[in-house]
Amino acid sequence: MAENTPPQPYDPEARGVRLVAVLLGLTVVSGLIDAVSYLGLGHVFTANMTGNVVVLGFAAAGAPGFSVPHTLTSLGFFAVGAMAGGRIVARMDSGSRRTWARVSLGAEALLVGVAAVIAFAAPDAHATTYPLIALTAFAMGLRNATVRKLGVSNYSTTTVVTMTMTGLLSDTVTGDTSGPATRRRAAALVAMLVGAFLGAWLTLHHGLRYPLLLAALAAGVFAMTASGRE
Repeated sequence: MAENTPPQPYDPEARGVRLVAVLLGLTVVSGLIDAVSYLGLGHVFTANMTGNVVVLGFAAAGAPGFSVPHTLTSLGFFAVGAMAGGRIVARMDSGSRRTWARVSLGAEALLVGVAAVIAFAAPDAHATTYPLIALTAFAMGLRNATVRKLGVSNYSTTTVVTMTMTGLLSDTVTGDTSGPATRRRAAALVAMLVGAFLGAWLTLHHGLRYPLLLAALAAGVFAMTASGRE
């Protein structure tokens, strides 16, 4: 007679959507946010700070279509958001990883949701540009600090894919393309592309309101469903 398999201990961290899937979804959201900011808020990025540093150089040199104040606002609020994320990490580092991820993503959903409300209330007002930049950049800084400390392997960021592409291409040379790392990197590139395409299409055809609303709703869903397991 076969022995009965002992029941597995209950693990509250395992409840919900695995972090890899959540991070892929958040990469789509990053594409949405950068499409909104670059196409609708004066050629500034609020998720991709690498691009913002380059844009700041363009603006400082007097290149048309770029703004030093817009770019500095994005960089500044991203920095504040990253520091706020660091505070959350410091307070919750020894606690539940699941709770930690959900609190941070809930804050992101709230910030982007406020941005969406502003965009719906005043869809064509130039006065809303700075608040929208500030809110979305703060949210992205907060998220980046959290994702960095979550330490999901082969997924250190959800806003920049340069190193992801480098790792993917270098793996093709070494022949190491069959493992989960390659699949995650390829999926991250696709996720960013999908988010950028969707955000650009919505922004060009429907303004800033709907991509911001979609980004807030997606972040909210992940905040409610994220697990603490990779």
